[in-house]
Amino acid sequence: MTSTPAETLAMTATLTRIRLNRRSKTVRRDLTDTVSLHKTVMLLAPDDLGKHPRHKAGLLYRLEDGTDDTPPTLLVQSHQPPDLTRLPQDYGSAETRPLHPMFQALAPGRAVRYRIIANASAVRRVLADHQPVDNKHGRKVVALYGDDALAWWQRRAHQAGLALTTVDSTPARFRRAHKRPHPTTEAGEANPPPSPRHALTRFEGLATITDPDQLRHALLTGIGRGKPYGAGLLTLAPA
Repeated sequence: MTSTPAETLAMTATLTRIRLNRRSKTVRRDLTDTVSLHKTVMLLAPDDLGKHPRHKAGLLYRLEDGTDDTPPTLLVQSHQPPDLTRLPQDYGSAETRPLHPMFQALAPGRAVRYRIIANASAVRRVLADHQPVDNKHGRKVVALYGDDALAWWQRRAHQAGLALTTVDSTPARFRRAHKRPHPTTEAGEANPPPSPRHALTRFEGLATITDPDQLRHALLTGIGRGKPYGAGLLTLAPA
């Protein structure tokens, strides 16, 4: 029986956990600048991926804040094991584990714990001084908060093959995308333009798997906008 592309990627996908070294100058910069952090994560991808290297490498990441006793942690998912030797010196301690056991365990009716930091947003028609905004479609992406953000996640979770049992939502710490000279590129490439709409919300709780194929796709490709800026990585654990 021939495997689908998603099934093949699920066999090689990995999750890397990097416990960041707060004493590193690069780490301190990355913790406050989403563009800088994106560039560091892109070091883990091969150089020969052409256009859209983040997408082709399957790079998704999430920054977990530290505490007084634990360092901040960077989770990086990729289609292939990353080259950790390319990380800046003294960036942190890293370990990589394969994800195929998790993908093999996906089954309808199975209870899981989930976590995602997402860019809950919507495209809406807007007016400027009672006149249509000056762009091609008269629309822009707006961030969602509170009940609107919760409703957004409930829809996206359903589409991703999850029936939510509980949801805990909290605004994630906003990190600036510092302006700097950069070549014209598409979002998701090696040097993306800053995003003024990068509001993030953390969703976590319990859910039941309803569609393993849809869930596999969501896990591999991420959910929502803002993936170059640390949004969209869905992780699961046994309930």
